[in-house]
Amino acid sequence: MCGIAGIVHFDAAPVDAERLRAAVQALRHRGPDHLGVWIQRDAPGAVGFAAVRLAVQDPRPQADQPLTALEGKVAIAYNGELYNGDELRWQLQDAGWVFHSTGDTEIALAACATWGEAALARLEGMWALAFFDARRGEGFIARDPVGIKPLLYAAHPQGLCFASELSGLEKLAFCDRRLDPSSVLHHLLLGYIAAPSTIYEGARRLPPGYLLAFTRNGAAAPRAFFNLARQVQDARAELSSMSYGEALTNLRERIARSVVRQRVSDVPLGCFLSGGVDSSIVATHLAEASSRPVETFSIGQAEHAMFDESNYARLVAGRIGAAHHEWRLTQREVIDAIPAVLDHLSEPFGDSSIIPTTLVSRLARRHVTVALSGDGADELFGGYWRYTAHAALRSYQRIPAVLRNGLLLPLLRRAGSAKSSPGANRARQFRKLLRAGGGDALARHLAWARILSPEAERILREPQALRHAEQAVLSTARQLSQPFAPPDDMDSVLAFDVQYGLPGDMLHKVDLASMSCSLEVRVPFLDPQVAAMGLAMPFAWKVDRGLRKRILVDAYRGILPDAVLDRPKQGFEVPFGEYLRGPLRNLFGDVVTAKAVESFAFLRFEGIEQILQDHLNRRSEHGDLLFALLSLCWWSRRTPAPCT
Repeated sequence: MCGIAGIVHFDAAPVDAERLRAAVQALRHRGPDHLGVWIQRDAPGAVGFAAVRLAVQDPRPQADQPLTALEGKVAIAYNGELYNGDELRWQLQDAGWVFHSTGDTEIALAACATWGEAALARLEGMWALAFFDARRGEGFIARDPVGIKPLLYAAHPQGLCFASELSGLEKLAFCDRRLDPSSVLHHLLLGYIAAPSTIYEGARRLPPGYLLAFTRNGAAAPRAFFNLARQVQDARAELSSMSYGEALTNLRERIARSVVRQRVSDVPLGCFLSGGVDSSIVATHLAEASSRPVETFSIGQAEHAMFDESNYARLVAGRIGAAHHEWRLTQREVIDAIPAVLDHLSEPFGDSSIIPTTLVSRLARRHVTVALSGDGADELFGGYWRYTAHAALRSYQRIPAVLRNGLLLPLLRRAGSAKSSPGANRARQFRKLLRAGGGDALARHLAWARILSPEAERILREPQALRHAEQAVLSTARQLSQPFAPPDDMDSVLAFDVQYGLPGDMLHKVDLASMSCSLEVRVPFLDPQVAAMGLAMPFAWKVDRGLRKRILVDAYRGILPDAVLDRPKQGFEVPFGEYLRGPLRNLFGDVVTAKAVESFAFLRFEGIEQILQDHLNRRSEHGDLLFALLSLCWWSRRTPAPCT
């Protein structure tokens, strides 16, 4: 795993090696083991790559980066892991390639040098890379099909630059740091900024499964090299001949194969174990394939039982004979971690679960360099509340209007709203349920996914701007999901989440949190064979009569403890909303000030004060939005004035 950066000049300007070095120095947390810079001068243009390395496969200097071959004629900067590396190595050796390392970076370099852009569809794993071929005077940057690893870039008539994180990109030429107001609105609406946008107008995020090609004359527009819909269609054809029972066995075998493939490592490897179904599945298969006890890692909340899953993690760890490591966090430990987490963010990020994800990564890094996780299963197999909400809304709408309007709605308005107790949390969810009574499944889904509720729109000077942001996301949702299902089909909802929210929020969070600790995290559920089969399965196999992830539960009945399979889902989070009502109140007030808020011309400080008071008094639950505002203002406070 690595941090990469690069500059491509389309004119005669030389590449500044010190600028490249500064870019990857800003990414040193991603690769503490080696820093390298490579520059190829070839008038009338120049190309420079740089990388910092976390040595996982072949830690010898032969695998350091940037890596070159064919007497310096081809070069790669690569951040990732290949899980079909052995297969590709054999094919490339048959084609005449002589390898000088046992790492997968050289495999990726050889594949790109041999097959060009066609190599990208053959690279199974998680990766982002830049490749240059001086023989042809052309190259490309690219990102894996699911978007597990990040890649940002800035294009200009005179050149192109790229980096793994915005903090690195800012050090390079052509990075215009003018604020993008639409990205700020997206951040406040959903809690993250999705590809292709970043917080800056002049910086872009390469979408999953895309490449951007360049020559001496300039850069082309990004284009897709991977077709997820076609993969899903093939999986549906395969499923058509299977019974439900056969599909259970097939799915279990695919997940097991994926876990085995992702064990490849020359450094210590373990597994996150939250106590939920997904991480328990991964840990169980990892234990089956290991000759020694698996290292597992879990954190819990010592003072907030509603957010504590550690007893379930211990149950699974005991069942599989794991060497289990647990950290039961105190309130003070969580609060003390927040400034460092926010300081690490090079752009605003509004998902507060980045805090526990960072802390469990710190715990794991004390023992291993690589950890497997269960991320992706919720999006593939229907694990979130908002997937069951569609059926719940239909049931609610069958209640006579006189009862809904005369009894239920008045009770709901008087009820408290918070995540801190099951009853108040149910009221919060029910209020969200009623946000979107009309529209198709995608429109309802986005109404429930938003963290900026209608009553919180008072924080905006012109709420109409939010309508534009909502419509832009809905338009993207329809475009991404159209090859999978009609917009009123739940398959379209899952397809959208896998392509948009998963890379934009969940995978981005895990990458930020884990790489801040120099920990590599792998996600077996997002192996192409597992992901395609998961999306291809009928929605009724996933969500049925209020049961989420039904097919996973059925597939692992008798393998995982019933207590884990039958328990209600808990989110992996900290009680940030509760902390705001107590020990975090002063920190929030010190950061989210009138000056900080009003530096964003479209925000109203008075509106933020009002929703904060509603939250503090439990009239409503705005913890997610308030964390997004804290992240935004924290970033603004420590970010240099925009440059042009």
